[in-house]
Amino acid sequence: MNLADDLKARGLVEHVSADIEKIVAEPRTVYLGVDPTADSMQVGNLAVLLLAKRLQDAGYRTVFLLGGVTGMIGDPKEKGERSLLDERVVRANTRALSRQLRSLFGWRTTIVNNMDWLGRMQLVSFLRDVGKHFTVNDLVKRDIIKKRLETPDESISYTEFTYALLQGYDYLHLNQKYGCNVQIGASDQWTNILSGVDLVRKKLGKEVFALTIPLVTDASGNKFGKSEGNAVWLDPDKTSPFMFYQFWLTTPDDVVERYLKVYTFLPVTDIEVLMERHRAAPHEREAQETLARLVTEIVHGPAAVAMAIAATDALFGKTPFASLSREARAAALAEAPSLTLVRKDVEHGIPLTEVLMRGGMASSKSEARRLIEGKGVTLGDMTIQNVDQEVHVADFHDGYVLLRKGKQGVLVLILK
Repeated sequence: MNLADDLKARGLVEHVSADIEKIVAEPRTVYLGVDPTADSMQVGNLAVLLLAKRLQDAGYRTVFLLGGVTGMIGDPKEKGERSLLDERVVRANTRALSRQLRSLFGWRTTIVNNMDWLGRMQLVSFLRDVGKHFTVNDLVKRDIIKKRLETPDESISYTEFTYALLQGYDYLHLNQKYGCNVQIGASDQWTNILSGVDLVRKKLGKEVFALTIPLVTDASGNKFGKSEGNAVWLDPDKTSPFMFYQFWLTTPDDVVERYLKVYTFLPVTDIEVLMERHRAAPHEREAQETLARLVTEIVHGPAAVAMAIAATDALFGKTPFASLSREARAAALAEAPSLTLVRKDVEHGIPLTEVLMRGGMASSKSEARRLIEGKGVTLGDMTIQNVDQEVHVADFHDGYVLLRKGKQGVLVLILK
């Protein structure tokens, strides 16, 4: 499958400034801009980052632009003006994102910061050389600006209004200095990206291109991101590799195929075969396990995948908790709820109903008894059927035992 067909088959073509076949007819220099509005990217950003990787693997040169200036301005959003970030915060975020990009793409990756040129540009020069190529008539027709202006009690500041001009100038600068002739992004950046395409044409008389992918949404149809409150971060200190793996592992069936196409490099034909097996036996969740393994390896590496799988098997599968490596056990303990029991209390036995309540798995003794009667409680590898069951020292192995409620509820009991 050629590159154009592969991108279309993966659902990675939303808007294009020319036929996709023309854009990918030859290796070009592609750039992707990221504003440092946080100290980590998240899985919404990852979709476009992996598009850049696909193009890089196809022979494209890639340039990543960190918006030291545009991050201080903020592109217009649908409701309300963004809070302006402190310059020191933007600088710290820029350094963090640079490290993240180099971790994903290698230390020789070309990363630039528009503070280096926009920060030195004189206002009068900007108005004469850039502003005169944009009409207010066109800018107010853009979807978000138009919606803001038509919404009662909403307005848009001049600061926000200039964002498209700044991004347009970025494209012009990168075309002249690095030869960038394709800009990629998510579909909500389409009109901003077109600003650069138009400015390069007007100033230099050259054709450059734009390509955006559809916004990737969660199972509820919401855009991934910090403003939506559903961000899954690429920084392991913000979203641990274990929780990152769990996010993909719990992907609903109706979106797992799309995520496999967007977030993995598995060939489309292999994804189709995998989905056929998955549809025949969805309870085995082979598609989700493949997705979780491949994406976690891309972001965090194979060692983190092995640890996440081991911790997952211990918490939700059949692997004894005591058999985990020290690293996997630490990961599981850091993520799973736990309850510490004192040895002298356990020596005489503690009612399981009391442990269920103390661990937050039941709100009352009667609810705890109902869970046990319904065979919904497992201690270690034993399904509990006796409502008078007690927890004893002998139930612990190496100081730990897992208490499970149903398929997903888990509590690590720790003996001290």
